[in-house]
Amino acid sequence: MSANHNELPKAYNPKGVEDRIYEAWEKSGLFNPDNLPGERTESFCIMMPPPNATGTLHIGHAMFLTLEDMMTRFHRMRGRAALWLPGTDHAAIATNTKVEKLLAAEGRTKYDLGREGFIKRVEEYIEGSRGTIRKQIRKMGSSCDWSREAYTFDEQRNRVVREMFVRLFNDGLIYRGYRIVNWCPRCESTLADDEVEYREEPAKLYYMKYGPFVVATTRPETKLGDTAVAVNPNDERYQAQIGQTFEVNFGIGPQQIRVIADEEVDREFGTGVVGITPAHSAVDFAMAEKNKLPMKKVIGEDGKMTALAGKYAGFVAVEARKKFVADLQKLGLIEKIEDLTHKLSICYRCSTPVEPLTSRQWFVDVNRSIATRDGQTLKQLSLEVVRDGRIKILPERFEKVYYNWMENLRDWCISRQIWFGHRIPVWYCQSCYVGNDAPERVGDSSSYERAGQPGLIASVETPTKCPTCGRDENIGDLSQDTDTLDTWFSSGTWTFSTLGWPDQTADLKKFHPTQCLETGYDILFFWIARMILMTTYAVGEVPFETVYLHGLVRDEQGRKMSKSLENIIDPLDVAEKYGTDAVRLSLIIGNTAGNDLKMSEEKIEYYRNFANKLWNISRFILLNLDSDKAGSEATKGTKFPKSKTLADKWILSRLATVIESVTLDIESYNFSRPGETLREFTWNELADWYLEIAKVEGDKSEMLSYILRTILKLWHPFMPFVTEEIWRLAFAENENDFLLVAEWPEPSKEADVLEDRQIAEEKFNKIREVVIAVRNIRSEKKIEPAKKIDSIFSCHGNFSELMLDQAEIIKHLTRSLDFKISADDELARVVSNSSSTTTTSGVSIAVSLDGAVDFDQQKLKLQKDLSEANKYIGTLQGKLSNDDFITKAPSQVIEAEKKKLAEAEDRSAKLEEQLKALG
Repeated sequence: MSANHNELPKAYNPKGVEDRIYEAWEKSGLFNPDNLPGERTESFCIMMPPPNATGTLHIGHAMFLTLEDMMTRFHRMRGRAALWLPGTDHAAIATNTKVEKLLAAEGRTKYDLGREGFIKRVEEYIEGSRGTIRKQIRKMGSSCDWSREAYTFDEQRNRVVREMFVRLFNDGLIYRGYRIVNWCPRCESTLADDEVEYREEPAKLYYMKYGPFVVATTRPETKLGDTAVAVNPNDERYQAQIGQTFEVNFGIGPQQIRVIADEEVDREFGTGVVGITPAHSAVDFAMAEKNKLPMKKVIGEDGKMTALAGKYAGFVAVEARKKFVADLQKLGLIEKIEDLTHKLSICYRCSTPVEPLTSRQWFVDVNRSIATRDGQTLKQLSLEVVRDGRIKILPERFEKVYYNWMENLRDWCISRQIWFGHRIPVWYCQSCYVGNDAPERVGDSSSYERAGQPGLIASVETPTKCPTCGRDENIGDLSQDTDTLDTWFSSGTWTFSTLGWPDQTADLKKFHPTQCLETGYDILFFWIARMILMTTYAVGEVPFETVYLHGLVRDEQGRKMSKSLENIIDPLDVAEKYGTDAVRLSLIIGNTAGNDLKMSEEKIEYYRNFANKLWNISRFILLNLDSDKAGSEATKGTKFPKSKTLADKWILSRLATVIESVTLDIESYNFSRPGETLREFTWNELADWYLEIAKVEGDKSEMLSYILRTILKLWHPFMPFVTEEIWRLAFAENENDFLLVAEWPEPSKEADVLEDRQIAEEKFNKIREVVIAVRNIRSEKKIEPAKKIDSIFSCHGNFSELMLDQAEIIKHLTRSLDFKISADDELARVVSNSSSTTTTSGVSIAVSLDGAVDFDQQKLKLQKDLSEANKYIGTLQGKLSNDDFITKAPSQVIEAEKKKLAEAEDRSAKLEEQLKALG
């Protein structure tokens, strides 16, 4: 640390500062709450949403890193044991997909390597990539505790996942059964409902003659698997047929079709009759479950038609559709075909069309009562903690979205047919396990395999024998399930798995529940809901007290950033160009919970300029500190300074208000407003007003030192690098004296300041209004800044005393040579001469223009401007009177020319008025 506390370098260079400062912070160990100074009885904990271990930093990451670091730094400075725990996600499906693509480029598949070889290749890829995201997190200034870093696929998380699965299984909350799932034929795996995306595309609506009905469908090939048709129970057209059974034949043999009624059927869609294909539609499966319908699976996991599709077996579904429709047309069973646009369900990772189909998978039962939780279900527990306020979601409008999603939550399919991921901790006994067959009818839960089924073993540790038949001669008698768990199963344990659960560790007791989860609103269902579901069950308490949802980062036109639009802002590139603090500020200011943020390089450049402004303000203050008073308590910032002038009282009052406002806003999760408040105070009130006054009044060392120390502390959570560098050069007592752990400022509680605050602000604001009024006259009359003027003011009583008391300040700020407080009649005589007048706050002001304004020069300038304006008007009028132009030019071009003409005529009129005023 520098011992020279008198002067900063002339310019701030982020490139030469940021890496050095971060290295010093990390080396100090102060990111770890165990190492923080003082007794910290209150904790603040926030978990970093783990980015993909193989990913790279994008602007969305930069958003959450900035907001979470700001919160952590603030609470650390507030004296709390602040823990921001970092980590990365193994992102099973994404990582599998990435490595499969790498293998494809080599002309190989995962089957060439085998399961163990493929997993080894994945782990090698992750190990080679994981360091990148860690470095990039550091580049954003993230003050997270790297000593507690977690990874969703490390040994501790593996243990937690197995423990969690076994507990849920033993409580009857996990079962294996045949249900409808989302299936990606390319990934060869199931997908959760919220891992399915939708893409609009043109399609055909086929009207099929269907026994006594006509049925409209976009997927006629699935009708080969129909076991019913459904109508709305309130549709009078079909009342007589409800409950009946009839037979259809679409060329592969007779199908028995039952007529059912269901409120879900839209009477306005097609004919109001829909075919029910339980094995290939989630909606149809739900109807079939209520009505105990049989199911017939005609599309397999490979995306091809099964043997049950008869002569269409082996064809990919789209090809089968073409052949089936052609055959139906030959049979006269197609009434008509209409064009429409519909939403095609696609895999969120590879964009392959998703096939809904029935499959034997592992599910979490969200509707089964839990004996250890007073008979409540997982769904009820998850709803209750938000409804009773134990978890607050910001903004509040997302609470309704959460309720709607959770109330309609179906059993969660947690098994995936990929190789890399947490292996399902279930073993099957080769001797006594007999798997249940697929049920003949939908809704037959007797086919579900649960805890207690012979030969079905769920265990945290690898079992050595079957508890049912007791065979232990050969480990080969037991075989582990080949499926892996949904990534969100492990991510759902993030708040407690990172703190030592299932052991009752000191960290778990101290930091759980966490105070806040900050993340994007787009993963409310992916992650947040599952964390609530898993944590309320496992730990018996909420995972976090507040959920803060940020929006998406868009370009300056409000468009989503994408490669095709060439509008992507790389946070690391702009941080290199403008400094990390500038990027952080641009992500904070203008950012409100749940709303998207517009971002541009111009915005980042603006905040780079502001960082430079803060540096220059600090440099000016330090150059004006009296070295003889450098050791005083007030100059060190350990004691509140005494105010000597009205300006002192005003700035201390304003600073106290700023401290109160910024503190309350951050505590309340309002992040943009405190940044705006600080910017206004720093640039306007401090730099433009108080520092200018300090040049006149002098003897401000204690005041300026206190103010600078305070604003550096207030700005630190927003702009950590530049503030820490100023602190190091200006105030640090030694190399371990970091602004990072400086005490957050509190407004003065001294009686004289509290009593005088309102009075001081009222008086000073009157002086400001007078100064602004004179400055406006100077601007309107185009008086050069260097020109001194004479000013006369007419006011009475206490205001006259205030004006006289602050005369030197007013003269300095208005660039006045002479300053008079006069009676009204004297002001009237001045007004009759060459002067300009105005009135503000009960004060009449006259500014002498003699010698300040060169009227002849102004007149020549106005005449020249008027001539040019009229010439431009003539050109535009000629263009608009040209028939050839009017005939051929696009309407928007003509309108633009008309607008230019109107603006030019308006400018000409104003110039004529100004000339007339000069005489």
